[in-house]
Amino acid sequence: MFILTLILFFTILNSLISLIGFIFLSLNEKVLHKLLIILVAFASGALLGGSFFHLIPESYGKIGDTSLTYILLSILLFFIIEKFLRWRHCHKVECDTHAFAYLNLIGDGIHNCIDGMIIAASFLSSIELGIVSAIAVIMHEIPQEIGDFGVLVYGGFNRIKALLYNFLSQITSIFGAIFTYYLISYINIESFLPYLISLAAGGFIYIGATDLLPELHKREVVKESIIQLIAIILGIMVIWSLRFIFE
Repeated sequence: MFILTLILFFTILNSLISLIGFIFLSLNEKVLHKLLIILVAFASGALLGGSFFHLIPESYGKIGDTSLTYILLSILLFFIIEKFLRWRHCHKVECDTHAFAYLNLIGDGIHNCIDGMIIAASFLSSIELGIVSAIAVIMHEIPQEIGDFGVLVYGGFNRIKALLYNFLSQITSIFGAIFTYYLISYINIESFLPYLISLAAGGFIYIGATDLLPELHKREVVKESIIQLIAIILGIMVIWSLRFIFE
């Protein structure tokens, strides 16, 4: 029971990180609009960096070339999902809420569920490993949740709705943790993780490369383009640095 308490404490703490977007609620529309495109650029860098520096190496190290197949299948799956969302929600040239905002929630939900599974599996291995893993996950989530909030607002959600939906997506980590805690004795959960990680990686690549980066091309002012590039690189570097800090 003590281990379960620790697992729940850290996964709930991880879920609360999604509310970091609260700091942007008081900003006026003009300032928020200027920050949004920077947050979108940062998020694209964080998503791509998370895929190539963390998720892909992790899955490839466990299942080899099979991970690449699942990444490709995930990209195709997210393409199909986006098409469905457009057909379901968009019946005109411009949508009030872009499909990529919903896609981001789906991809983030999968990723957060995996985070919860990793935290639970680590604590079931040892308390020390569990604490280290939980800290690594939480530190990884801080920059990503800031970017996710920006993506949702840019995609058409109002700020309150973006904050709420981002939180709901984040609490999937709790369900992933509880699922792992109760079933790890009956099912080899670890054997499934590389496949789920591959699916999350493909989803992040799709969102970052096909949805977010094209949005940045709509701004052609040189100064803004330079700021966007810096934000992308910063997003990549923040995620890249976590690879070495917590190894």
